[in-house]
Amino acid sequence: MTRPRVLSGVQPTGSLHLGNWLGAIRNWVGLQASHDTFFCVVDLHAITVPHDPQRLAEDTLSTAALYLACGIDPDNSTVFVQSQISAHSELCWLLNCVTPLNWLERMIQFKEKAIKQGDNVSVGLLDYPVLMAADILLYDADLVPVGEDQKQHLELARDIAQQRINARFAPRDAKGEPLPLLKVPEPMILREGARVMSLTDGSSKMSKSDPNEGSRINLLDPPETIVKKIKRAKTDPILGLEFGNPERPEADNLLGLYALLSGKGRQAVAAECAQMGWGTFKPLLAEATVEALKPVQQKYQELRADPATLLAVLAQGRQRASAVADQSLSRVRQALGFLGT
Repeated sequence: MTRPRVLSGVQPTGSLHLGNWLGAIRNWVGLQASHDTFFCVVDLHAITVPHDPQRLAEDTLSTAALYLACGIDPDNSTVFVQSQISAHSELCWLLNCVTPLNWLERMIQFKEKAIKQGDNVSVGLLDYPVLMAADILLYDADLVPVGEDQKQHLELARDIAQQRINARFAPRDAKGEPLPLLKVPEPMILREGARVMSLTDGSSKMSKSDPNEGSRINLLDPPETIVKKIKRAKTDPILGLEFGNPERPEADNLLGLYALLSGKGRQAVAAECAQMGWGTFKPLLAEATVEALKPVQQKYQELRADPATLLAVLAQGRQRASAVADQSLSRVRQALGFLGT
């Protein structure tokens, strides 16, 4: 029986942090045994905002190495770099030509980022969701792991596949029924750990783009930095930690991190920390974080010390991914009427 296919990816800009690991990559690891998994370093998305060309290639390799260090097995998953497969850019252009402009203008993340960038907003930032749709649709993904903030982008991909490609260009069988050109993916909402919040504001998501380095714990932060960041994390004056109190977002977030990183689970840590002060709790969280990240950091250093192996993994992933992507692109090109090669 064919395993359902899952596709996901992370941008290589900035350092991957606890939110990326606990909210995405650690869940990807668990999917490898039951799903056909494709994991991409989405470097084309990284240039939709101002970036440092001197860092992009290095950050791309670093992100790929962290995938593997976190437990992605290249023998069981396809790990590849987005820009190394030209089908992403070509399918994006084809989808651009059938996607209504007003669909993109209503995207919440574009509106938020456009406000921050002012006059420097690029066409690429507006078009980001169409490229994301191309990423997903190229690989006939059955499922796409998404957090709440990405659900709108996945809905756009579904709408493009259903309404703008399949409905308008799909060939018909002998009975006149359409033969879908592109598979319409379903969202895979990952509940536990899916939304890790900032250390400086429990109501905001932990983010690579936050200018305050103390707002996040990066996967490669040394132990002393982790201890310092957790010591300075925002708290409240109430004794005892608890889940689910909307008036105490920091307590909910930090206790949730402790549950995940210690491996004890939410029920056990809720009981353990119900009467605990912050001065006692923070060292426990720091120790759990350092210990949880130690094997990831060790494996990462090994991979970066052996660049040939890392590049071989990405070359293998490129070959696997290209075989799938080129077939999908060919179907769409033919249906849209392009001359074959």
